[in-house]
Amino acid sequence: MAGKQKISYFYDPDVGNFYYGQGHPMKPHRVRMTHNLLLHYGIYKEMELFRPALASAEDMTQFHSDEYVEFLRLITPDNQHEHMRQLKRFNCAEDCPVFDGLFNFCQIYTGGSVGGAVRLNHKQTDTVVNWAGGLHHAKKNEASGFCYINDIVLAILELLKAHQRVLYIDIDIHHGDGVEEAFYTTDRVMTVSFHKFGEYFPGTGHLQDVGQHKGKYYSVNVPLKDGIDDESYNLLFKPIMAKVMEMYAPDAVVFQSGADSLTGDRLGCFNLSIRGHAECLKYMTTFQVPLLVLGGGGYTIRNVARCWTYETGCLLGHELEDKMPTNDYSEYFGPTHTLQIQPSNMENQNTPEYLEGVRNRILENLSKIPPKPSVPFHDVPPDAFTEDQMEVKEDPDEVGGGAEANAARRANPDSIYPDEGDVDDKPSRRDHAATAFSDGDTDGDKHKAGAKEEPGETFGEEAVSVPGSGGGADVVTAKEEAEGTFELGEAAVARAPDDETPAAAAAEDAIDAIAAPLGAAMELDGTAGEEAGVVSLLPPRSPAGPSIMANDHGDER
Repeated sequence: MAGKQKISYFYDPDVGNFYYGQGHPMKPHRVRMTHNLLLHYGIYKEMELFRPALASAEDMTQFHSDEYVEFLRLITPDNQHEHMRQLKRFNCAEDCPVFDGLFNFCQIYTGGSVGGAVRLNHKQTDTVVNWAGGLHHAKKNEASGFCYINDIVLAILELLKAHQRVLYIDIDIHHGDGVEEAFYTTDRVMTVSFHKFGEYFPGTGHLQDVGQHKGKYYSVNVPLKDGIDDESYNLLFKPIMAKVMEMYAPDAVVFQSGADSLTGDRLGCFNLSIRGHAECLKYMTTFQVPLLVLGGGGYTIRNVARCWTYETGCLLGHELEDKMPTNDYSEYFGPTHTLQIQPSNMENQNTPEYLEGVRNRILENLSKIPPKPSVPFHDVPPDAFTEDQMEVKEDPDEVGGGAEANAARRANPDSIYPDEGDVDDKPSRRDHAATAFSDGDTDGDKHKAGAKEEPGETFGEEAVSVPGSGGGADVVTAKEEAEGTFELGEAAVARAPDDETPAAAAAEDAIDAIAAPLGAAMELDGTAGEEAGVVSLLPPRSPAGPSIMANDHGDER
């Protein structure tokens, strides 16, 4: 991959029209703001621009259950009140509301990630960018943490058609639980997550959660505390990722660049600058491995747009001018109108001793990885999308410039202009649980089994089966208290109880289908009888874990 890198950029102008609801922190409009900045900085001209093909329900069921995808396809704000049991079963409530165009939204962001993977598989590009993607919490059979379809898992499954080993890196402040859970029992995918840990959504990501069966030591969790700054973050990130690249030698990398780890994020508690955040992405480009770059979290949306614009510039080898060009959303970026932001003076609770303990344990685990696994390939399944389905955008100015912004303002003015709390001053740090979307249930309550449901509940004219327990036969229930905790320096770790993970089983089945026939290369480690379904140690989940909005510093109303 010598010479100038070829970058493909996926964007659909409709993505900014979707609206989770009044006061909800997740605002797809941030992707439109990012795109508009890229246009006005002029750097879009150096990339191939694509409008993604829409992912189909069949594409989504490569990982997700048929009944869950069908639910997403048919549910609307108008009919949701007729299907309260299914809303509960599939966890579509406070964090994950039903809104207009929900399934189309999933099709768009998933299509960009999977379509990008197809281009990487065919060596048509070196790097793919899809800022609308990166929704890492979605599970096989339920929504979670603002995420409905796990585009990352689906993109990785696509990459595995042409790449023996795929590395997933997650720098969102929240643990990348949905992706880790899907690949917890395989060595074909290594997951590495840097995240806030301790009384924080989703309650997973212990230091000792390292994977199981063939996947043991292929899940890497870096638990962090409040206030981590650029220097401390990179003291962990660079040595850990250098060791990962040395030991695992991936053929492709998926990088989730969640911007809620930035200073001043509405739901976050880290203290990274935009340059510090981007340094992680820049470091990974030095390894010259095919790269799929995705968005993720990020709830102070003016800073999300700043961050992803700057990081796009970094991928193109540019240090963008700090003074922003006049753009269609300049009102968001006042009064400074600068690209960079200043970290706050919050305390960094990550002591040198703590960081050293975490780093040493992870490096020790990585040293136990055997030489890179070899996977013979034979019959490779067809691409999820053909090239004809991905539309090349010839004139992005016309599609995504001022005309797009003006149309959006006319269609939904309340969601376009900056709300209170989204001006350039830092959001208020009121310490309260979000109430706009809560009727008193915690995230843990939503996972408890026990609410009896009647089978044969219908959806329009199509029946959707509902098992007897509230969580459903394919839903991972909330975990019991972690067993046998011990201290490593200041880092608390915990052992998880034995359990089954349908997500891991689904991903394992998909991997088997992609690589078959592989013989012993893909056999499970374990006793006879486990071949029918992967038995896994699930990362522990808090029985009454906090909602992702429990750390909301203030509504943008």
